Amino acid sequence: MASSNPLSLKIISRARGYGLVAVCIALGLALALQYWRVRSDHVPKIRAIVVLPLHNVSGDPSQQYFADGMTEKLISDLGQISALRIISRTSSMSVRNSDNFRELARELDVDGVVDGSVVREGSQLRITAQLTDAGTGRHVWKNEYVRNLAGALDLESEVAREIAEQIRTKVTPQEQARLTPTRPIDSEAQDLYLQGRYFLNRGGPGSENEATRYFEKAIEKDPSFALAYAGLAAGYNYLGQAGSLSYAEAFSRAKDAARKAIEIDPSLADAHSALAYSLLDSDWDWAAAGNEFRRALELNSNSGPVHSAYALYLARLNRSAEAISEAEKGLQLDPLSLNAHHMVAYCYYGARQYDKALDQIRKASDLNLVPPNSWIHWTLGIIYRDKGNYEKAIEEFRVVANEPHFLGHMGNAYARAGQSEEASQIISTLKEYVQKQGIGTYEIALIYAGLGDKDAAFAWLERSWKVRDKGLTYLKMDPGMDPLRSDPRFQSLLHRVGLAG
Repeated sequence: MASSNPLSLKIISRARGYGLVAVCIALGLALALQYWRVRSDHVPKIRAIVVLPLHNVSGDPSQQYFADGMTEKLISDLGQISALRIISRTSSMSVRNSDNFRELARELDVDGVVDGSVVREGSQLRITAQLTDAGTGRHVWKNEYVRNLAGALDLESEVAREIAEQIRTKVTPQEQARLTPTRPIDSEAQDLYLQGRYFLNRGGPGSENEATRYFEKAIEKDPSFALAYAGLAAGYNYLGQAGSLSYAEAFSRAKDAARKAIEIDPSLADAHSALAYSLLDSDWDWAAAGNEFRRALELNSNSGPVHSAYALYLARLNRSAEAISEAEKGLQLDPLSLNAHHMVAYCYYGARQYDKALDQIRKASDLNLVPPNSWIHWTLGIIYRDKGNYEKAIEEFRVVANEPHFLGHMGNAYARAGQSEEASQIISTLKEYVQKQGIGTYEIALIYAGLGDKDAAFAWLERSWKVRDKGLTYLKMDPGMDPLRSDPRFQSLLHRVGLAG
C-alpha cells in the first residue's frame, strides 16, 4: 500500500478541526437560544399593575402626605407607559392595607402588584420597592434607592423605567423621554406641592382652598415648577365646579395656571386635562377642550379620572354612546372609585337609560363610603325625578348640602311634583346666592322650567348666558330642560353656547 501524503493528512486534520469548532459553535448557539427561551418563559407576563400605597416608615404620622404623594407620582409615571394598564390612584389608595395579592388581582383584574416603603432621613430619601407576580406570589424585582430629597419626584420615574425593563414592556422613545428628569426641583417647593396634593385628594369643605395655598407657596419657591401649576389649575377648577368661588374667577385662574404648566412642560397630562376643564366651563370652547382632553389621554392613557372627565365632556355634547364607552374605560382603570362609578351612571342618565343609571349608582353605594357621599344622593335624586318618582327624588335631595346646584334640582323636583310653594321657596334661596356670589342663575331657570313658566325660565337662562354660568354647558343633555326644547329661544341659546348641531 502506498504511504499517505503528509500534505493530505494535514488538510484532513485541519478540516476535522474546523468541523469540531463548527459543531461546538452550533452547540453553543443552541444552548444559548435554549437559555434565553427558558429565561423568557420565566419572565412573567405582567401587563396590568396596581401600586399599593408606599408605607410611611418614618414613625411620624404627619409624614403620611409625603408617602402618599410619592405613591401618586409612581402611579402617574407608570401610567405614561401605554403598553401597561395601571390602576388609578383612588382605587390604589382604597386597598392600602391589602396583603392578599391573589384576591387583589381578582378584584382589580391585575397580574402585578408593586409595594414598598418610603422614609426621609435628613436631606436624603430612602425608598424600597418591589414587584410581585400576583398569580404566583413570586417577587419579580426589588430595589432600594437612596437619593437627595431634591430628586424625590424624579426618582419615581426611575422606578417606573426599571419595572418596565424587568417585565420587558415596550417603552416608546417618547415615553422614555417623558420619564427622563429634565431639571432639579427646589426641595422645599416639592414638599409644599406634595402637601397640596394631599389636600386636593382629600376633598371636603376647605380642602381645595388649602390645596391652592400650598400650590401657590410651591410656585413662590420655584416659579418653574410645572407640577405645582398643574395642581393649582386643578384646585381652581374644583373650586369653580363646586361653586365655592365665582365661575369667572375660578376658571380664569385655572386656565392661566394650566397654560403656564404646559408652557414649562408640554408633556404634563394633568395640565392638559386641567386646561380642558377651564376652556369648557369658562370659554365654552368645545373644540379646544376636546383637543386638550385627547392630548391628556395620549400622554397618560391610564388616567381613570381623565377618561371620566372626557366622558362628561362627551355627555354634555349628547354623544351618549361615546360618553358611556369612555366612562367604562375610566371605571376599568379605577374600579373602586366613587367618581368613576358615578360617571358611568351619569352618562347612562344623560342617555335617558335611567334603569341602567340606577343600577350603576347603587354599585357606587355598595362601596360603603363613610360619610355617605353627596353625589350618590344627588344622582339618585335626578334619576328618580326623571323616572317620575318625585317623592323618592325629594327624599334623596334632602340628604345633600344646600349648595346651589343641588337646590336647583330639588326645586325642579318639587315643581314637577306640583309642590309650587316649596319650589318658590328654593327660588328665593337661590336668588340670595346670585346676589352674594353670582351663582345659581341656571338653577333658577331649571325650577321655572319645572313649573312650566317658560318666559321666566328663559329670562333666567339669558342671565346665565351673560354671567357665563357653567350650568349652560349641560343645556343639550339635561332632561330638566326638556319642556323648553321646542321653543326657538332654546335653539338660539344652544347656538350661543356652542352646542347647536
